[in-house]
Amino acid sequence: MTTATAPRPSESPATPARRSGPLAIAVAELRMLVRNRTVALCALLLPLAFGALTFAVGSYGTGGMLAGVQIIGMLGLGVYVTATTTLAARRQSLHLKRLRSGSVSDAGIIGGLVLPVVAVSLAQLVIVLGVLAIEEPPVNPGLLIVAVLVAEVMFAAFALATAGFSTSPEHAQYTTMPIYLITLGVAIWWTITGADDLLWLKRILPGGGLMELIVLAWNGGDLGLLPVLLAPTLLWAAVAVAGAVRFFRWEPRH
Repeated sequence: MTTATAPRPSESPATPARRSGPLAIAVAELRMLVRNRTVALCALLLPLAFGALTFAVGSYGTGGMLAGVQIIGMLGLGVYVTATTTLAARRQSLHLKRLRSGSVSDAGIIGGLVLPVVAVSLAQLVIVLGVLAIEEPPVNPGLLIVAVLVAEVMFAAFALATAGFSTSPEHAQYTTMPIYLITLGVAIWWTITGADDLLWLKRILPGGGLMELIVLAWNGGDLGLLPVLLAPTLLWAAVAVAGAVRFFRWEPRH
C-alpha cells in the first residue's frame, strides 16, 4: 500500500474510522450498498438467475462443471467487479482519505470496505449451490469450501489491484473486464472441452486450476491432483495480493 501524506487539520474531524473499528465500517458500507438500488437488485436476482442454470445440469454437463461456472462467474461479478467499483467510488469521493485520518489501520479500513461485498457473495453462493446440491450433492464439501475461500481471496485482491488503475466507478467497469472475461472464459472453455484439450494451459491460466479444483470437489476423483490444481490457484491468489499491495491507491487518480 502506498503511504499517504499526513492529514491536514481540516481532514481530521471525527469519521466512521475514528468513532469505531472495521466492523462498524463494514456495517456502514453494507448500508450504502443496500441503498444502491442496482446493487440491492443484483443481490436478489443474481442468485436466482444462476440458480436457474441448475435445471440444465443434464444438458449443460456435470454438477461440478455447473458449480464451477457459477462460482467463478458470481464471484467475478459479485466480488471482483463490485469491490473494484466500490473502492474507486470511495476514493474518488475522498471517503478513503477521511477514513484514513482516523485510528483504524489500513488493513482494517480495507477489510471493513470489502467485507460486505464478500458476505453478500457468500450468501449468494449458499443459495445457488444449495439449490444445485439438492439435484446433485458435492462429493467433497470440505474441498469445495477451500476452493471458494481461495477464490474469494483471489478476486478481492484483484479488486484492490485493479482499483489502483481505475480513475472512477465508470472506468472500473472497463478495467475489470480483462481479468473477469479471462477467468470466466477459461471456466467455460473447460466445461466445453474438459480435460482432453490443452489441459496444461487451462491449469496455468487464472481460473483454470480453480475450475478443475471445483469439479474435483463436486464430482469426486483423484485427490492426488490436489497439489497440481492448488499450486496455480494459490499462485494467482498470491499474484493478486502482491498486485493489491503494489498498486492500490488511497488518493484520487486523475
